[in-house]
Amino acid sequence: MKRAYSILNIKAAKAADDGRFVIEGIASTPTPDRMGDIVEPKGAKFKLPMPLLWQHQHDKPVGQVEFAKPTRDGIPFKAYLPKITEPGVLKDRVDEARQSIEAGLVSAVSIGFRAIAGMVEALDNGGLRFKEWEWLELSLVTIPANAEATLHTVKSIDNELLAASGRKQSGVVRLGSPAGVSATRSINTTGPEGTSMNLAEQIKAFEAKRAATAARMAALMEKAGDEGRTLDAAEEEEYDTLDTEVKSVDSHLVRLRSLEAASVVKAQRIVPAAGASAEGAGTARGPQIVQVDKQLPKGIEFARYAMALGAAKGQLGTALEIAKSRFSDTPRVVNVLKAAVAAGTTTDATWAQPLMEYTQFAGDFVEFLRPQTIIGKFGQGGIPALRAVPFNVNIRAQTSGGDGYWVGQGAPKPLTKVNFENIYLPFAKVANIAVITEELLRFSNPSAEALVRDALAGALIERLDIDFVDQGKVAVANVSPASITSDVIALPSNGITAAFIREDVRDAMSAYIAANITPTTGVWIMSATTALALSLMRNALGQREFPDITMTGGTFEGLPVITSEYVVSGTSGSIVILVNASDIWLSDDGQVMLDASREASLQMLDNPTNNASSGTATSMVSMFQTNSVALRAERYINWKKRRAQAVQVIDNVAWGT
Repeated sequence: MKRAYSILNIKAAKAADDGRFVIEGIASTPTPDRMGDIVEPKGAKFKLPMPLLWQHQHDKPVGQVEFAKPTRDGIPFKAYLPKITEPGVLKDRVDEARQSIEAGLVSAVSIGFRAIAGMVEALDNGGLRFKEWEWLELSLVTIPANAEATLHTVKSIDNELLAASGRKQSGVVRLGSPAGVSATRSINTTGPEGTSMNLAEQIKAFEAKRAATAARMAALMEKAGDEGRTLDAAEEEEYDTLDTEVKSVDSHLVRLRSLEAASVVKAQRIVPAAGASAEGAGTARGPQIVQVDKQLPKGIEFARYAMALGAAKGQLGTALEIAKSRFSDTPRVVNVLKAAVAAGTTTDATWAQPLMEYTQFAGDFVEFLRPQTIIGKFGQGGIPALRAVPFNVNIRAQTSGGDGYWVGQGAPKPLTKVNFENIYLPFAKVANIAVITEELLRFSNPSAEALVRDALAGALIERLDIDFVDQGKVAVANVSPASITSDVIALPSNGITAAFIREDVRDAMSAYIAANITPTTGVWIMSATTALALSLMRNALGQREFPDITMTGGTFEGLPVITSEYVVSGTSGSIVILVNASDIWLSDDGQVMLDASREASLQMLDNPTNNASSGTATSMVSMFQTNSVALRAERYINWKKRRAQAVQVIDNVAWGT
């Protein structure tokens, strides 16, 4: 999850009649923040109410955002902190947040968001422009990073932190005078990672800055004009400052263009090639070697990490040397094994880069894994996505809709009600252990790498798919979620012909309509065998009855299809599931964590009886004694239905047989 920061302009901060503490402010602006990124306010996609967190800590909610309306200049919002009377940790946390706001100690907010694929644009200053993004939470924070923050000391602090992390501030306005004094502004022309811009890049950057500044000036005037007033004191000061900055940029652009013209004349002169001898000059003129990273299939880089770790019997130093000799064309594997020595701290300048590299190739493994799972196919290839939510956050869910009525003149208005409940998705972990022989790990050819990758992926694919749709899977407290079909009363199939199949579809859709659910994000889940049978059905003219479905998916009666070998199939037929994707909450850490051991003793069962408290059990096998290596993969994921009627099941399906 990404973050972006802005000022919290508190227009109102007071207790409401019901005891709640209400605040209003601006949640985001189109101005680049100190990281050089721009989060477009009108590109926000979100649902209300939204969690209000304390300092971006997902396990420390302090309220809810109940109103937000994206505009061109930002996102005005209204949030409230509840009144907690019972003593305890929650009361202390909410009171601390409330008092910090009232005292002016916390005066900023930060948005937690997820980038939407295909809607991110790279900027010339090294930052990113997020044109559309999914807003997940709003946090009260102490230090903002948005360039419109008014505290000059905050700007200085943030710049120092960026410098300490090795990243230069891009597109940041530096203030040359103390707070409260009209400052002479200069614009940083340092490129990404500390590389200086050339003249053309500087000109382009200053032209972009001038356009942004002029747009802000126009916005101030337009806002005042729409409200039929002149600029207030703060707006007037901002406008005059921006006007001075535009004039300064115009003057600097004249100098840059003059210097560029002089450089062109200089470049036209004949300059001797580098080198004191003919050989040296030839070398200087010769072609240069450019190293290009090798593009590996999805998941192979992660498999190489597993193979190096396993072949080294869990010894990181040995694993590093194995990775250097066998996998020199994948330097990220080497860097990660180098980094796995000591705990990282925020003051360690080398901590962030190795961590980022592990996230990249672990994410590569998840990218290989995810499309193969039922859950992973949501949001791919035109299939609607499940509703993503963070772990450990209370969600206020609507469980039923209210009714509206026509009312005659002078007649009383009927009452209605809408039911809500609080939903909480804690961490849940899916894991498995794959045992690989040392002989397999000794080979570094692509076939062995693919075998290791497939062994790790297969273990997680099977468990996720079965438990997501198995009607017999119930929730286990603090362990695993119930399947989306666990409490669904199945609809019996009417028969095997095309007419009966359409009756089955009508029954499932009727259940949606009866629950006031519009299946705009409806998805069919069925076995590949059922999908194949539908694709082979022909009418009396030899035409396909359902022309848009195949054994790998497609669409069925206007809705997309997900096929999986793990959808239940029995002697009396299989099941077909209709799920409204937007009514399924999904919390997904997005990473697979891997560990390896050669010294462990494992109970070689798929239902082991030993645990951390009961000690050993029967059927224990030593990895050392059998020349084997145990690879353990874990992934944090959880899901829950938003509304019970959002999932319909058709049972005893034998369509087209």
